[in-house]
Amino acid sequence: MEEIQQPQHNLFISDLESDRKVAFYKKTYTHLALAVLLFVLVETIFFQIPPLLEFALSLTQGWTWLLMLGGFMLVTSYAEKMALTSHDKNKQYLALLLYVIAEAFIFIPLIFMAMMVADEGGFNILNQAAILTLSLFSGLSAIVLLTKRDFSFMKSILAIGFFVALGLIIAGTLFGFNLGLWFSVGMILLASGSILYQTSNMVHKYSEDQYVAASLGLFASLMLLFWYILSILNRN
Repeated sequence: MEEIQQPQHNLFISDLESDRKVAFYKKTYTHLALAVLLFVLVETIFFQIPPLLEFALSLTQGWTWLLMLGGFMLVTSYAEKMALTSHDKNKQYLALLLYVIAEAFIFIPLIFMAMMVADEGGFNILNQAAILTLSLFSGLSAIVLLTKRDFSFMKSILAIGFFVALGLIIAGTLFGFNLGLWFSVGMILLASGSILYQTSNMVHKYSEDQYVAASLGLFASLMLLFWYILSILNRN
């Protein structure tokens, strides 16, 4: 996780007056909503391109999945770094766009599976996953916004958790064992912690001009939560 850099001429959100804080929060969540809508649009477009769909589905086994995962991590890491270290709005928007496109691509196999699982096409599963994700995300965000607690202490815990999870994913792919339901449950807990951390950053760590970067952090945690909730529902 990259450190958030603040220019000297901008105050942290926690140091602003109430009306300016509220304005920042509105901009951040508006951009988060737009990022989710863009994700849906890009995903829909991807599913209308058979060669791209077949290519993404072909990358779900063995070392090719690790290659896809590695590429996703490189792109998203670059996007996060660009957003967090730059106060140029154009770069922040470019970073958010790159992140949304990368998420849409890596989600292709999981959404395809959801559409194939249910007899009626799987859209019920997608709707259920979306409702559960948004409900949990809203509840966790409310905890931070109402209590104003600083969850920055979770950074090290989350970093260790993600490294352990990545190691298990690599081991499971290379040695062919299923990580199972409890791994997905653990990842939901990790994603929930990430939402608390990112929302806390929005309240305490960002400067007033970084609402696009703040929305990217929240979007990343939201999509991680959606991934593993959808993974669990796909098992039924």
